[in-house]
Amino acid sequence: MKIIETEFPGLLIIEPDIFNDARGYFFESYNKSKYSSHGIQFDPVQDNESSSSAGVIRGLHYQDKPFAQTKLIRVTEGMIFDVALDLREGAPTFGKWYGLIIDAERKLQFLIPRGFAHGFSVLSERAVVLYKCDNRYSVDHERGINVMDPFLNINWMVPEGKEIISPKDLKQPFLSNIKTNFIFEK
Repeated sequence: MKIIETEFPGLLIIEPDIFNDARGYFFESYNKSKYSSHGIQFDPVQDNESSSSAGVIRGLHYQDKPFAQTKLIRVTEGMIFDVALDLREGAPTFGKWYGLIIDAERKLQFLIPRGFAHGFSVLSERAVVLYKCDNRYSVDHERGINVMDPFLNINWMVPEGKEIISPKDLKQPFLSNIKTNFIFEK
């Protein structure tokens, strides 16, 4: 497996080793000891899966401490534009976002550490997204940032007028109106 560092501390792209033959393919989507050997401490406790149609934009979601989550994102069907927004006070990338196209064919994975909000848009007819989390879901700590925040200016790669966004996500505050309890640790 290959680990690709981004300019955002802790935000990693993982390119798994894929073994193809006449029967199809095989790859390890997660191996704790291999991650540890690369200096990645990630112990998932929950798996989530979503299925969405073209034009859907989900996010930008996160959970405050003590229920903050590191997420390992992958796509098993289709293609998405995945976005991580740094919410760690004091980070050199605070308030900035990083976007990555992830699809079922290349099988890239995106490791998004605690202290980031996460969202994605669906670029294919349908997409199935799987993500492992290292902390359980807590409705009392669930938070979000509006995906259409003009300050963030995220190009979700969905044609104008074709966006499908839940009313709950559209009611989320802009980045300038939130307070988080994330502090950047070097």
